[in-house]
Amino acid sequence: MNWDTIQGNWKQLTGHAKYEWGKLTGDDLKVVDGHRDQLAGKLQERYGIAKDVAEKQIKDWEDRVEETWLR
Repeated sequence: MNWDTIQGNWKQLTGHAKYEWGKLTGDDLKVVDGHRDQLAGKLQERYGIAKDVAEKQIKDWEDRVEETWLR
């Protein structure tokens, strides 16, 4: 699977993203709208983490989403 699948199912996955990153608001997730780079930026902004840390968190989440919710 690739990020395009997540982006295509973003509205269904926003609840899972909010659960994963509780500091993200509904408005944040609407702005992100499934765009990985914007998600990384919001994670950096809300959590004060480096870009590589945000990317790792996104990758880990992406793997779990693929295994659990998008089969």
